[in-house]
Amino acid sequence: MMKEWATVVSWQNGEAIVSCDVKSSCNSCASRSGCGSRILNKLGPQTHHSIVVPCEQPLVAGQKVELGIAEGSLLSSALLVYMSPLVGLFIVAGLFQLLFNTDIAAMTGALLGGVGGFLLAKGLSPALSRRENWQPVILSVGLPPDELRVETSSQDNLL
Repeated sequence: MMKEWATVVSWQNGEAIVSCDVKSSCNSCASRSGCGSRILNKLGPQTHHSIVVPCEQPLVAGQKVELGIAEGSLLSSALLVYMSPLVGLFIVAGLFQLLFNTDIAAMTGALLGGVGGFLLAKGLSPALSRRENWQPVILSVGLPPDELRVETSSQDNLL
């Protein structure tokens, strides 16, 4: 199970809207200067995601919760998103190369296959995301922000 802490934005009728901070691994590896992800993150990274999670326990805004999602669902969705355009690209490019026997046709087939694979993944995503085992669940709930209070006694005059 993949785990991540999130902050509650609101809770109503058994559903919590939580906000997760996006963690970037940039600036932590040796290939910072030539990294394409680092350049893309500088263009306008999204700093948080908001998702709706079912929760029967009343929560307050600012409260921390630990979310979990099964590794299998995460790997399956990544496989769908990355592999369907790639497989479509190769299959349609090969088919167009066989049918028309030109490089332009193969290139056009690759473009059509990649776009078709992307559209296939986009079309299947809503249906697959409704599966119960693909939904994040709340594993643990932290204290509300107003519950924790730390008091210290002032003993500065003793010295």
